[in-house]
Amino acid sequence: MPPAVAAPALAPRSLAARVRDYVALTKPRIIELLLVTTVPTMVLAERGIPPIGLVLATVAGGALAAGGANAANMYVDRDIDRLMERTRDRPLAAGRIAPRNALVFAVALEVAAFALLWGAVNLLSAVLAVSACLFYVFVYTIWLKRTSTRNIVIGGAAGAVPVLVGWSAVTGTLGPEPLVLFALIFFWTPPHFWALAIKYRDDYARAEVPMLPAVESVRSTARRILGYTLVLWALSLLFHVVASMGPIHLVAAVVLGAIFTGHAIALLRTGDAGRAMRLFGWSITYVTLLFAAITVDVLVRWGL
Repeated sequence: MPPAVAAPALAPRSLAARVRDYVALTKPRIIELLLVTTVPTMVLAERGIPPIGLVLATVAGGALAAGGANAANMYVDRDIDRLMERTRDRPLAAGRIAPRNALVFAVALEVAAFALLWGAVNLLSAVLAVSACLFYVFVYTIWLKRTSTRNIVIGGAAGAVPVLVGWSAVTGTLGPEPLVLFALIFFWTPPHFWALAIKYRDDYARAEVPMLPAVESVRSTARRILGYTLVLWALSLLFHVVASMGPIHLVAAVVLGAIFTGHAIALLRTGDAGRAMRLFGWSITYVTLLFAAITVDVLVRWGL
């Protein structure tokens, strides 16, 4: 078990400061990244621009569900967050929000997400979104994160669910296209997160969290990153066939995958933390540009 660190005493805060802390509980930057995959998937499912009301409801419901999951994650991880330089200023770790209040907030967000998605979208989307939260909290955060080096590999599946939510919001069903996109995000997550974890491997070791770079060498982690990146590249090309995409997506998949692979090879050669952070930054750019290319490809061929 990681060494215990006492929770700081709660101090009086202004309303604006408290609002900022509750927003921070939801990890807005992660929510933004999840929604980057949701809307393009809706465009693909519609073969054009979906009804704006449906998009807004799906985005809002997905944001609430992801925010609730992230808040619950901070509630569970508040002890180890106090030990890690990267996370010690989070609202719960720093003692700016009471744990009970954070848990109530997380549950309220999930209830609101389910109600909104069921009422304004459909039941399948609501079930998928809340199931992703339950998987993230109970399978990843509570079970795998502190016990297995495969924590982010399996737990990262929760971050791939938004593509299923986006597709089901439009069609009411699932199909091969969103399943391939799910696999793509599933295999994108380990290279993305392990690259960041290389920089903070001492943090994870201090907190006794068996994140791969904290228990294996950087070179071993880099080999895994390269392997997952190659599978990711192959999946982006498989998606081109399965979804009958056009040349815009094909060029993007080839070029973006080649750049990602180049970053992974460079990390394997150097083992440098700075190189790992460049790979981490590119991984965000990669998924943003790839899904943007899906959107443009669909709109050029079917929507406009």
